[in-house]
Amino acid sequence: MGRRVNMDSLGLFVLLIPTFFHWTAAASADEINWSYSGFAGQSEWSAYFPDCGGTSQSPVDVITTQTKYDPSLMPVTPLGYSQHGNRPFSMHNNGHTVIVELPEWMGLGGLPWFFTAVQLHLHWGNEGPDVGGSEHTVNGRSSDAELHVVHYNAELYPNMSAAMTQRDGLAVLGILIETGEETNPGFNNILNYMSRIRHADQKAFIPAFDVQSLLPKDLGRYYRYNGSLTTPPCYQSVIWTVFHERVQISKAQLLKMEMMLYSSKVQEVDRMLLQDNFRKTQPLNHRIIFASFSAESGRELSSGEVTAIVIGVMCGCVGVAVIIRFIVKTIRFFKLLHLETVVVNRTKETEKSQEIKSDLALTITSKAERKEESSPSPQTEP
Repeated sequence: MGRRVNMDSLGLFVLLIPTFFHWTAAASADEINWSYSGFAGQSEWSAYFPDCGGTSQSPVDVITTQTKYDPSLMPVTPLGYSQHGNRPFSMHNNGHTVIVELPEWMGLGGLPWFFTAVQLHLHWGNEGPDVGGSEHTVNGRSSDAELHVVHYNAELYPNMSAAMTQRDGLAVLGILIETGEETNPGFNNILNYMSRIRHADQKAFIPAFDVQSLLPKDLGRYYRYNGSLTTPPCYQSVIWTVFHERVQISKAQLLKMEMMLYSSKVQEVDRMLLQDNFRKTQPLNHRIIFASFSAESGRELSSGEVTAIVIGVMCGCVGVAVIIRFIVKTIRFFKLLHLETVVVNRTKETEKSQEIKSDLALTITSKAERKEESSPSPQTEP
């Protein structure tokens, strides 16, 4: 009897082992120090955060020819973005990115519910030759960086914590960033103060600024899909809006973004630059990406298509040049032919005129000679 009890206890223990380890993993999930590479890197996130292995993860690669045009998608409407007031914004380095907390009066319209702004943050690459830095890609093409503005559904949920686990809880704006020649003054409102939070867990207050200055001018052309947070715990609760128009910053501004912050704390001896803080694109898994504009009117051209267009234009220009040259030569030929005809005709007319004059002169001479012959000779006296 005792042996049977022991066997039953052993069986119960075996059954409880998976539950125990699952509970242990879940209990340590909030404490795990995740990263983008190395230990607890993004390839291992799902082991500690189950949602990171879900079927509706973000970011994704937007293939423009496979998007579905939805005419009901209205332009996104930022509310209160420019009404920053006199209270400073709070900015901090959480070891993964720079976060600027936004006042609660800022919100987002143009969605089925009203969403209240919570914070904005950035993702970028490194100063090396590697291309990339954005999380979302378009037709496989990465941008240099990406800005996210995070909001929660204030109509259905009381706060960010309650909303972030719900399917319709969050709305995030994704702004792709590329480098150009000119400095973007809007981004200097963040970049010029990042030296105050160089190490993880450091915080600082910065002057309030117009958040809308960070957004593209065209807020009516965008891609919309259901996805997730791009960092652990990767809750699949985000309505994503990725704008078609990219925002430009200068190369110096991008370099400051890539080289200013550390992912390590101030007391740590080994300082680690905060770089390549972007997640790789995730499988779409039959999700539909909707577009607020016609796919053809906003379609991204591949490098092959661009090359073909350039070659086509060059060939067209060469063809037009050849045709124009042929026409010019033809016109010149006919002009020369006409001029030659005119010269020949004038020469013939001149020769004919000379012949007529010669004939006329001969005729006059002949008449004069005949007249002299017919006149009587004078008689002489004896």
